[in-house]
Amino acid sequence: MSAPTQTATGSIAPAVRKKKSLLASPFFRNKMAVASGIMILIIIFIALFAPFLAPYDPDAQDLAKSMQPASGDHWFGTDKQGRDLFSRVLYGAQTTLLGGVFVVLISVLIGVPLGLISGYFGGRIDSTINRIWDVLLAFPSLLLAFIIVATFGRGFENAIISLGIVYVPMISRIVRSVTLVEKSQSYVEAARTLGLSHTRIIFRHILPNCYSAILVNSTMDLAYAILDLAALSFLGLGVQPPTADWGYMLSEGREYMLISANAALASGFAIMITVISFNVFGDCLQDYLDPKQRKK
Repeated sequence: MSAPTQTATGSIAPAVRKKKSLLASPFFRNKMAVASGIMILIIIFIALFAPFLAPYDPDAQDLAKSMQPASGDHWFGTDKQGRDLFSRVLYGAQTTLLGGVFVVLISVLIGVPLGLISGYFGGRIDSTINRIWDVLLAFPSLLLAFIIVATFGRGFENAIISLGIVYVPMISRIVRSVTLVEKSQSYVEAARTLGLSHTRIIFRHILPNCYSAILVNSTMDLAYAILDLAALSFLGLGVQPPTADWGYMLSEGREYMLISANAALASGFAIMITVISFNVFGDCLQDYLDPKQRKK
């Protein structure tokens, strides 16, 4: 802080502290964070404005143009039904991002309250919730999703619900660990002394201190959710035809790799770029929000 200055009347006026620009923060000086953030914004823009950006109807078939190579009319070529691959990739961004967001939303809405309750009250409640998480985590995530989808039937909605349930234990345990630390802090003891209810202490005082962990974990989970949804669609358990989806496009394209690899390469590259972007952004966000790892 700069030294105070003396005014013309002789009084001492405090020096004005210059506000730091948001763009000058360490996070925005991280080239990887900026690059991944820009890529995420581009993907979101494509998903939102796919109907205006796509030159063709993604479901329009023209068998006379089946398996055409990339050209001026069809930038990524066409698939076996003669559908424009570029338009399907653009529309596939909508399905992929929307599905990933809903998976993370389900896991957060269920996992965060259970994590707060488990960490705050402890005892039998904590033990019971953790035993349930142990059972769910004993299965590989995709295998558990397969079981749930097989039980309730294939489809986009069931795939989202199954993965949302699979992701609940991870976010719940992260929130629980933060709650265990926060409930021993002096501000929580002061709130109890003032007679505040458990509900108010949990959701008004402890929850805000979990936001950083929730944000970082949700960003990471979004990347994994996109990958897992693509895997389910690839195996025919997720998005059903003719809906444009990157995972299903990859499954269709692999059958014609020797004839035309455009479908597989376009959808696979889209999945790879999206997953890497969210992963890198989540890593940078974690480094910035964690005081121990933050660079001065």
